[in-house]
Amino acid sequence: MTRIEDRKNAVLNKMDSLKGIKVMIVGDIGLDEYVNGNVKRISPEAPVPVVDVLGEESRLGLATNVAQNISSLGGTPVLISVMGEDDAGLQLEKLLESADVGVKHLVKDASRPTTRKLRVMSGHHHIVRVDYEKKKFLSVDIESKILNQVKENIAEANIVVLQDYAKGVLSEKLCQEVIAVAKQNGKTVLVDPNRSTSVSFYKGADLMTPNLDEALVLGGFDSDEDREASDELLDVGNKLMQDIASDRMIVTRSQHGMSLFENGQAVRVPTFARKVSDVTGAGDTVIAAISLGVAAGFSLEEACVFANYAAGVVVGKVGCVPCHQNELIEYMNSH
Repeated sequence: MTRIEDRKNAVLNKMDSLKGIKVMIVGDIGLDEYVNGNVKRISPEAPVPVVDVLGEESRLGLATNVAQNISSLGGTPVLISVMGEDDAGLQLEKLLESADVGVKHLVKDASRPTTRKLRVMSGHHHIVRVDYEKKKFLSVDIESKILNQVKENIAEANIVVLQDYAKGVLSEKLCQEVIAVAKQNGKTVLVDPNRSTSVSFYKGADLMTPNLDEALVLGGFDSDEDREASDELLDVGNKLMQDIASDRMIVTRSQHGMSLFENGQAVRVPTFARKVSDVTGAGDTVIAAISLGVAAGFSLEEACVFANYAAGVVVGKVGCVPCHQNELIEYMNSH
């Protein structure tokens, strides 16, 4: 039996331990909208495709996709964020309720719209994406309400995730305050970072899960030479761990799996994707699975194996979709 097979079997044996794990997610939320149709001609008005619409669909996006993956994998999400007082916000609430994700910790802000991403698609092909958003940090009042939600619910959470899409919810002040509250209550903090955010925002977190591009930028290694020499990523992992004062780090590497750093060692975990239709939202599934696994007592390597299998399920589908525990178990048993 290989090392990875051993870790996979360990994860399968521990799957029941995910039930009841509460994951607090603090970060940007949004609504994903899809317009699907056929392209058969080019517009006479401009050299662009004309999409004959066949259907429209709305899904959970950004941190709401993390939350629905927590729920579908067997845990309980505690989602804390900001939304607008608009139609998109109402639609988001309905989708969250149908996905068994609570909405009572969401703060409403009439001064900003609910983030929306509208994708026009033909089959699996993206024609264009239109973003409706206000990338601006929160007012002092709204940020205070977010922090109060964290303080009021931290005791019941098993683990905390800072989910940063650089839409304005996570300022450096709020990140540091959430990390401090979590530490005071003995809670582990995971960060899914954004490349456009300073790594100082995340200082004090226990574990960060950047993708390769984010890791290189956050660590100051953003050059072609560094990318060519990034096979083992030892320098990158060590620099990021030093920057946030942590002894653990995970760098996700798309089709190349993950590199995890712990106890002075680097371990590569392969990907388990059967087919790739769309990578949208795969990172959300990864952080959801890792946070659940870590909170449930999985080793870091087991949590990465768990996450890579979950990502392998969702990349075979189009758009932001959750990975359900039953289909994950079936997928792991067949691969």
